[in-house]
Amino acid sequence: MSKVMLVTGGSRGIGAAIAKLAARRGYAVGVNYHANADAAEAVVDEITRDGGKAVAIQADVAQEDQVLRMFRTLDERLGRIDALVNNAGILEKQMRVEDMDAARLHRVLSTNVVGAFLCAREAVRRMSPRHGGQGGAIVNVSSAAARLGSPNEYVDYAASKGAMDTLTIGLSKEVAPEGIRVNGVRPGTIYTEMHASGGEPGRVDRLKSVIPLRRGGTVEEVAGAVMWLFSDEAGYTSGSFIEVSGGN
Repeated sequence: MSKVMLVTGGSRGIGAAIAKLAARRGYAVGVNYHANADAAEAVVDEITRDGGKAVAIQADVAQEDQVLRMFRTLDERLGRIDALVNNAGILEKQMRVEDMDAARLHRVLSTNVVGAFLCAREAVRRMSPRHGGQGGAIVNVSSAAARLGSPNEYVDYAASKGAMDTLTIGLSKEVAPEGIRVNGVRPGTIYTEMHASGGEPGRVDRLKSVIPLRRGGTVEEVAGAVMWLFSDEAGYTSGSFIEVSGGN
């Protein structure tokens, strides 16, 4: 029987690449999406055409009732979760901290931090032997911004990823005795649609000359790092981070 993975924010970019690679590696995949059902179904269709198993599941991870519904749907359609990828995240238009209002901060932190906590909680409730589970693994998709701060652009986004890193460290220690590994991946400047959300679709090309590897990264390179953390080779790795940032 296939292991079951849930990828939040799985309809595009890094999340879609992770979902597709996980399916090729034998996982049945829950592809979570917030609003773009067509994009999520396109990911599911590609997986099923290649012989894999996947379902699209709508939920806003910032909303507790929707997270609960998402996990119930996963239970019913694919079975008990073995692997969670906390990938869902948002950023807003580039601006300095002095120009940010509270509504923006609540939006970013609710999705990027509260959402990650809620999904991790529900995964642990299913993976832990304390609840009848058999262990599992969680990978949190953070960002190099957690180290670099994203000044003049997205300090709020960077702060949310710093919080996700702290979740990774603390939760990894909390649940390790229960056979659950928790790790993080920190992508750097990656070619994804997210840069357009910040108001600069060409941001990667603007910045690539200052990246040690002199190029932007691909979503497939991030997906490869994420999937290594779920592999048997990473069986003794928990509370750790892989930097996928071109040397930055």
